[in-house]
Amino acid sequence: MIDAATYFAARLAHETDPSDVYAAQKAGDRLTLVDVRSDEAWRQGRISGAVHLPYREIPARAAQEIPLGTPIVVYCWSPGCNAGTRGALEFARLGYEVREMIGGYEYWVREGQPTENDAGALPRTFDPLTMVLRG
Repeated sequence: MIDAATYFAARLAHETDPSDVYAAQKAGDRLTLVDVRSDEAWRQGRISGAVHLPYREIPARAAQEIPLGTPIVVYCWSPGCNAGTRGALEFARLGYEVREMIGGYEYWVREGQPTENDAGALPRTFDPLTMVLRG
């Protein structure tokens, strides 16, 4: 049986959240954000700067599109979606350093972070249920 500290340290080593990913992007940290959702979901809206690679296609496409050694962060729709976990598993099996962004696209949007679709940038809104709104 593992102790609580080991368990939570392991979670933090393999998970991140929208706020931390956005801060890493702003800081210029080297990471590739991968949207593992369907084509239809991608077209509806996605995180600005993300790469689209549906989780089912990762084994066939990842090595040609993302150099091994590139830190990867995957996301799917929401906390109710396990496609991010499936995508993270596929990248891990291929030897990538990978973390899953908990909350997915839903919480990225709710925190007002930049999103876009094929027509361009989408409006940014901030949900007071997910963050403190400062004036």
